[in-house]
Amino acid sequence: MSANPHPSPPPRGGRGSAPALGLIVAGTHSGVGKTTVTSSIAAALAARGLAVQPYKAGPDYIDPGHLGRAAGRVARNLDTWMVPPPVVAELFGRAARDADLALIEGVMGLFDGRSGPAGGVTGDEGSAADLARLLGLPVLLVVDASAVARSIAATVLGFQSFDASVRIAGVVLNRVGSARHAALCRDAIVQATGLPVVGALPRAPEVAWPERHLGLVPDAEAAGDPARLAAFAEAHIDLDAVLRLAVPVVEAPATGLFPEQRATTTGTGRVPIAIARDRAFHFYYPESLELLEAWGADLLPFSPLEDRALPDGARGVLLGGGFPEVFARELAANTAMHGALRDAGARGVTIYGECGGLMYLGRSLTDAEGARHAMAGVLPCASTMQGARLALGYREAESCGTPLLPRGERMRGHEFHYSALVEGPDAATAAYRIARDGDAPSFEAGRVEGVRAGSATGTYLHTHLAARPDLARNLVAAARASAGVA
Repeated sequence: MSANPHPSPPPRGGRGSAPALGLIVAGTHSGVGKTTVTSSIAAALAARGLAVQPYKAGPDYIDPGHLGRAAGRVARNLDTWMVPPPVVAELFGRAARDADLALIEGVMGLFDGRSGPAGGVTGDEGSAADLARLLGLPVLLVVDASAVARSIAATVLGFQSFDASVRIAGVVLNRVGSARHAALCRDAIVQATGLPVVGALPRAPEVAWPERHLGLVPDAEAAGDPARLAAFAEAHIDLDAVLRLAVPVVEAPATGLFPEQRATTTGTGRVPIAIARDRAFHFYYPESLELLEAWGADLLPFSPLEDRALPDGARGVLLGGGFPEVFARELAANTAMHGALRDAGARGVTIYGECGGLMYLGRSLTDAEGARHAMAGVLPCASTMQGARLALGYREAESCGTPLLPRGERMRGHEFHYSALVEGPDAATAAYRIARDGDAPSFEAGRVEGVRAGSATGTYLHTHLAARPDLARNLVAAARASAGVA
């Protein structure tokens, strides 16, 4: 049996009775270098012996893997659109309890989130700015200094004055050309804004990660080197100054998301659920898995790439997202696993696949070169990478009757994929219907999404199980009921 190929080591310790310090690293725009800066700071402070708890704003699955490896702790997602803000605050505080520093990487530009008529008063719901207000944290702003000098001060001044409810506490310059260039930018920023410039980073391909069509290549395939990141930060960032910018974390009250006591740990009350975890499938929010365990699931990792059978006794199967298109040939060759999944479906075992999991549960996957690869054949659908456009955005979906929600109930999720279904869904077999008052564009509203067949469900929607208090409980209950477990 194959587990996560890059497990994170256990927490280092913490500050005892002192609360963690908190700081958000945000940028002026996407691609400005937020992941490099955040990962480098995390790696360097962890190397100094501090317990750094990393987070990623928004629904991203890939950046948290790199942040987690750099910090030596599992990174968490904080999404104020998918997850109710009080729950976000609770999850933030839970993870920071034994940390010295809670370090959040922002998403896109500082004020970029779910904008639009339904986006609220500020119009930046789901943004790093939204998190800063919710959690009461200052922002370390990353700016791109390439091809600019004194004018960079105007950019920083604009961000500083744009929203008085968001406090920018310091600046990091990225992609500086020389020491003189860095000094010109620093002097202009200090003169115009009074903000400290705590770092100036040169272009550094040696600490960059390769990219693919959905962003960075995941940590499971292209791991960064924490020691190299730490050395980079020590050389170019004033880490003591960074720590001085951070403020104590205020832990939010519990919301009832987790049970007061963990569900039964012995006897028949626990429900074994197989979970796909390998290079092809590894997109899971940590809290989603923790909620499943808290409500009674025993998660049994398996590899659709390498294992020939599901874990013994599995009464549910969870296939998260990932990159099945990259490993399509290997997945197609493992016909024993195809048979194991079809047999589980025939026996009524609850099977739930998200995005890459949906693609794998279908009949076939056509890659970007046009080669067709047989998949598990559990669901009556097929996917293709050819001619598909990027599907990206938050969605509010109405259930057609799935293990997560009864028919007619709504939840919030996220789509991010370059593939498309060429067979299915239709109204009779759909898993969800995109709500008309959700976040989807008008042409998306009302469309059916995902596929159901017997006890199996596949969907392109990524769901954070903290989005509603009943999602994890419902999935565990469905697995228990389908297997006849008391």
